[in-house]
Amino acid sequence: MLRLIRIVLLGAFTCASLAAQAADAVGTDTPERALHVLNRLGYGPRPGDIERVAAIGVERYIAQQLQPESIAMPDLLSQRLVGLSAANLSAGEALAQFEQARRAAMNGDEAAKGERKEAYRRAALQIAESRLQRAIESPRQLEEVMVDFWYNHFNVFAGKGLDRALVASYERDAIRPFVLGHFRDLLGATAHHPAMLFYLDNWLSVAPGFTPPARGGKPGAKQASGLNENYAREVMELHTLGVDAGYTQQDVTELARMLTGWTFAPRQMMRGDGDFVFDPRRHDSGEKRWLGHRIAPAGRAEGESALDVLAAHPATARHISFALAQYFVADQPASALVDRLARRFEDTHGDIRAVLATLFASTEFWQADARGSKFKTPYQYVISAARAADLPVVNVRPLLGTLAQLGMPLYGCPTPDGYKNTEAAWLNPDALSRRINFATALASGKLPLARPDEDGAAAPMAPPQNATNTDTERAGNARWASAPVDAGKLLQTLGPSISPATRVTVAGSQPALRAALLLGSPDFMRH
Repeated sequence: MLRLIRIVLLGAFTCASLAAQAADAVGTDTPERALHVLNRLGYGPRPGDIERVAAIGVERYIAQQLQPESIAMPDLLSQRLVGLSAANLSAGEALAQFEQARRAAMNGDEAAKGERKEAYRRAALQIAESRLQRAIESPRQLEEVMVDFWYNHFNVFAGKGLDRALVASYERDAIRPFVLGHFRDLLGATAHHPAMLFYLDNWLSVAPGFTPPARGGKPGAKQASGLNENYAREVMELHTLGVDAGYTQQDVTELARMLTGWTFAPRQMMRGDGDFVFDPRRHDSGEKRWLGHRIAPAGRAEGESALDVLAAHPATARHISFALAQYFVADQPASALVDRLARRFEDTHGDIRAVLATLFASTEFWQADARGSKFKTPYQYVISAARAADLPVVNVRPLLGTLAQLGMPLYGCPTPDGYKNTEAAWLNPDALSRRINFATALASGKLPLARPDEDGAAAPMAPPQNATNTDTERAGNARWASAPVDAGKLLQTLGPSISPATRVTVAGSQPALRAALLLGSPDFMRH
């Protein structure tokens, strides 16, 4: 069956995609507009969403999404999020647990090492579940989209040392509260957070001649050894000005000097005494020359002033505006749109909500050829499929596994530039094949989404006495598999996003294949 679905979908991908775009160009009816905002401001429709948004009007829906605090969270989702203890720990508490497990493994046997690995696994699973459950279930869809957008913009890799313990706090404390606020606040929150200070090594950056005190067995035990330019470079190139803003390597070095002493103290964090530290002993107190200006010695204030300058710079306004237009409108957004967004950014002193309101009201956002023009990233594809299928997701591990197979593991981008959101980054034959595999498994109900985690109260079904590992896995999955997705209900949920060509293909296929064909169609892979 999988081979048949793959042949049908891969063979039809180009022509169906063109047909979908042609269909989009015809109408501007309310369902089309409702679907467009559901796809761009969120992760696509759930059953009844298109009708609901059409009924209240897209302008009202946009206004609600721009004020997420006004939208009530479902009680069940809130209760579930509260129960994810690892995702709710402070940075210091998470670091303390990380260090406790590390020390136990250092001083113990192989069993202790296994327990450490299991503790890391449980924490990572809860942190990932918190993100995925919000993305799937939260009615504050724009907020979730912006969390993903800004996390990628200010990317931190969970696979680097202490950041394994710090990413949950980073996303919760430095990203989420500021996604629709002022850019300077978001920039400052990420700059001060231990996860960013550790990831880009600024916590090790010191003035010439600084001698660190002797220490032993401390978390992240690398010693400060001189000036480190990693964060200074990326905060200008990626976070603010952009690569072509005209600054020099000397500007990078001078900014790095201004940011010396910006660090964190793991043991202090674990005592609950704060996360960010400015250490004047580590700071280069000499005069600097940065972006053509003389910078007088001022300690921590040098770095804060630099962030002020970067956040207010016209190049930053354009860099951020281009990124937002690319994410929400087109891979190559019109210069006129970027210019208008940049002016709005400058006029409002980096008010992200105001910039987005301008974007969502723009002609470019609403023009017919913008609909269905963006190819979904793996994250967008998996989350939108889970929402459209409307299956209870108790176990997020199959979704996490799919993200990894599709090349976009959650919190798993090792480079500071984060994951791309363009078609060129994700559209290739191997990726399409893997998406079709996922669509088939999800539609047929074969993913064990209903299976509780091993740490939960429900135990998996006991396998036959002489079962192989594969038999065991299949037995467990069979018990906790979901019901197959109803193709008719799915087609109604997706509404005008499914082109006439795809509808004909689906109608002419076996009933058992129809839901998989819809979720694996070229129409559904775009938004």
